[in-house]
Amino acid sequence: MTVAPARLTADEARRIALRAQGLLGAVDRRAGVRGVLRHLGQIQLDTISVLARSHELLPYARLGAVGRQAVEEAYWSGGTSFEYWSHAACVLPIEEWPLFAFRRRAFRARESWYHGLPEGVYQRVVDQLRAEGPLTATELGGAKNGGPWWDWSDAKVAVERALMFGEVVCVERRGWKRVYDLAERAIPDALLHDDLDDAACLRRLVAQAGAALGVATQADLADYHRLKTAQVASVVADSGLVEVTVDGWAPAGGRAEGRHRVWADPRALESAPRGRHRTTLLSPFDSLIWDRARTERIFGFVHRLEAYVPRPRRVYGYFAMPLLSGGRLLGRVDPAREGATLVARHAAFEGGPERAAKSVPAMAEALVEAASWVGAEAVRVERTTPEELHVPLERELAAAFRAAYR
Repeated sequence: MTVAPARLTADEARRIALRAQGLLGAVDRRAGVRGVLRHLGQIQLDTISVLARSHELLPYARLGAVGRQAVEEAYWSGGTSFEYWSHAACVLPIEEWPLFAFRRRAFRARESWYHGLPEGVYQRVVDQLRAEGPLTATELGGAKNGGPWWDWSDAKVAVERALMFGEVVCVERRGWKRVYDLAERAIPDALLHDDLDDAACLRRLVAQAGAALGVATQADLADYHRLKTAQVASVVADSGLVEVTVDGWAPAGGRAEGRHRVWADPRALESAPRGRHRTTLLSPFDSLIWDRARTERIFGFVHRLEAYVPRPRRVYGYFAMPLLSGGRLLGRVDPAREGATLVARHAAFEGGPERAAKSVPAMAEALVEAASWVGAEAVRVERTTPEELHVPLERELAAAFRAAYR
């Protein structure tokens, strides 16, 4: 007899997703940043830095004002993590090294590359790392040839290829430069292997993504570690995830199939999500919201990173950060720093006038906490949408500062 999949309401799915991402319920402060990384399975890196870099913003959103130096040390000290290509360039728990054997094998089998590489350069770079490492690309002979940003030197091309192959590991970021060392030195012996076949790697990565997302479509699972939908389809039934249905998630007019099938971590279904909601600003690269389709499906919130949009066409701002409070996305703010002042270039609220007005205290709370975290002593608001909330927001900010520093 076929058992019908468990059925969730859209609200239940939203709360499950929030708890799975560490934004609903008790915060595990003892596990700290490393605990956040282990649970999420990856934290995306990005060059943009406004309040802070995205890999700092993500644990801050879950743990509160954890020290920024403590974040860096949690990632790069003690050999507990490494950097590799997952959703994008990501920090990953060291335990996941074997799970990316399928990707390393695919890179090694690749026949054509954007950058050519003269004979002997690859081995020279590996030998230099063996003798002198850890080293940056600059220390290996220079990162660029002097042209555009993609005009890499031969040494940079070689070490990046060695990184993809798994012969080299990025062991830290120094001034945002990758620091490379040999995998044989950086990865514990018990993990330094490619023993898992492709199916085993995929099955475990899909299970990990399911645990980090709580409930997800097949396409969501694929996006988490940038797998192909066919790869997910080939292993998801054996991953330990269970198929569910979510009201309103199926495409209009039919039963969910293929990439629209929905799967859940069975542990996420064992109890109803309860506890304290975080009020915080989210990096656009936060794994709760980095997938635009999933964010709109779960929260009814349309968000686009506008950093790469020409200035005249930006609606919300260069690095608009969504505001999360009460388990909802209530608006967004485009932040900047001017000395000891955190500037809200544009604070935009969602919904009609009544809903927007009710979100003002949450926006003020999030801005004051963020200002305190980065060492700012004041917040200045340049523009709000709607305009009539400018004065109420400034009033709430003053009250929030008084409460925070009394």
